[in-house]
Amino acid sequence: MRRNDILKANKKWWNDVTPIHAKSKLYNLASFKKGKTSLEKTEITELGNNVRGKTLLHPMCHFGMDTLSWARKGAITTGVDLSDKAIEFAKELSKETHIPSTFICSDFNKLPKALNKKFDIIFMSYGVLCWITDINKWAKIISHFLKKGGTFYIIELHPFTNILSYDFKISYNYFDKGPDIDDSEGTYADWNAPIKSPTYVWSYTISNVINALTQQGLKIEYVHEFPFTMYDQFPGFMKINEKNQYVLKNKKIQIPLLFSIKATKQNFNTAKY
Repeated sequence: MRRNDILKANKKWWNDVTPIHAKSKLYNLASFKKGKTSLEKTEITELGNNVRGKTLLHPMCHFGMDTLSWARKGAITTGVDLSDKAIEFAKELSKETHIPSTFICSDFNKLPKALNKKFDIIFMSYGVLCWITDINKWAKIISHFLKKGGTFYIIELHPFTNILSYDFKISYNYFDKGPDIDDSEGTYADWNAPIKSPTYVWSYTISNVINALTQQGLKIEYVHEFPFTMYDQFPGFMKINEKNQYVLKNKKIQIPLLFSIKATKQNFNTAKY
């Protein structure tokens, strides 16, 4: 299938789910509008609260809640997403909450042509890597937008979980990069949502991600793994703990559900796009 057709299909899905997610319990938009942050404790702790006055790029920002949450902490934020419906909603949310932020609708691979700026911080979170068509190009673009000494931070679903089906059975190849077609019903924010349209996704190992970043002059500060996640990834097999995190019910089965990476830009990237 041609890349443009894949992009069109994925964009349609994100446009369709944006209003569903905006009304979902998972995103809890009402609480956000009242001042509650959409950021999880993990990324706040790891990336730090000292973002005031720093420029922050948030690729794949969906409709901008995390972008605006960093702006509330004083960061000068730019959110980017493929979905025009999500970006339109993000701009409206920015106005409604009186939180200033720039939002750009762009395919990530084409972002260097749509944005001419360097950033102190690049932040990415939860369910983003599966939409990346080329992990090495992804890292190249990350490096392109980072200032020298700038910080890249990602917290993401652990790729080990990609071998598991929704009913928690080993069903897939850890080393299969894709693209694979996902035509399942519903969405991660509402498994019962009346939506079903094909999307095309990729899978990358931990080593794929680390090697791609280091090859672009980023120094890995740490890699962390966590036995919890932020949504009901395996319905029927998970519960919410006292910290409002989703964990596996069976305490004898503990696998990594999330990972995070913090890296620092060491060298300038002079690549042309």
